[in-house]
Amino acid sequence: MSLTYNETVIALCEFFEVAFHTIICLRHVYPPQVFARRKKYDAPVFQSRSPSLNEYISSSIKAIGKELVVGNVKSVVVVIKDRRDIALERFVFSVQTIVDVDAEHRDTPIPDAMTRASLEQHFRSFLVRLGTAEAQMSENVETDELSFALVLEMKEEAVPSEVPNEQDPVPWLPAVAQHTTAGTSEESEVYMVRAVETGVINFSLAIQESKEKSQHQRVDKGKGKEKAT
Repeated sequence: MSLTYNETVIALCEFFEVAFHTIICLRHVYPPQVFARRKKYDAPVFQSRSPSLNEYISSSIKAIGKELVVGNVKSVVVVIKDRRDIALERFVFSVQTIVDVDAEHRDTPIPDAMTRASLEQHFRSFLVRLGTAEAQMSENVETDELSFALVLEMKEEAVPSEVPNEQDPVPWLPAVAQHTTAGTSEESEVYMVRAVETGVINFSLAIQESKEKSQHQRVDKGKGKEKAT
């Protein structure tokens, strides 16, 4: 049976969560012992063992889901950054909602939409391609001082669907401009990983290695030459 709108959103959020854990592991943001090797969608993935990290990612996914279900999301970005809070890499999940479904019909199967099994096959291909693309990326210089951020980019004129109470933590803060896709330099290296048309919400993944990352590497090579002389 084809997926409903809500089922597509839930499946996509599950995929984002798996991908976020795997990206953070592969890019050495934390020591490898923080992660356990798992299998999801019949593909090798990684999952954090840290309760605080798991809670942070899980709460972020819930906030993403609330905006995704109302069609507010333009892209979700995993930013790998250095100790100066400079984005070195961006993993950009672009989203395009292609059907307008009112709240009353979001649990009704959509004609021509994918089945759950078909969508999970695409998720598997995404994760395999992600591992291949990541292996081709250059290493970051300051691997012991990396951190990450999750950036939610909204459609133009879209506002958060929920206003938090004063007692609740604010789910999102204004993003650092350089962390966003709009802050990407023309000198950045961009790799397209994969794109999928689900019949409900289309999505794609691209990897950006920033100009600042290349500058770090040139400086590091220069220091290596100085030491060798």
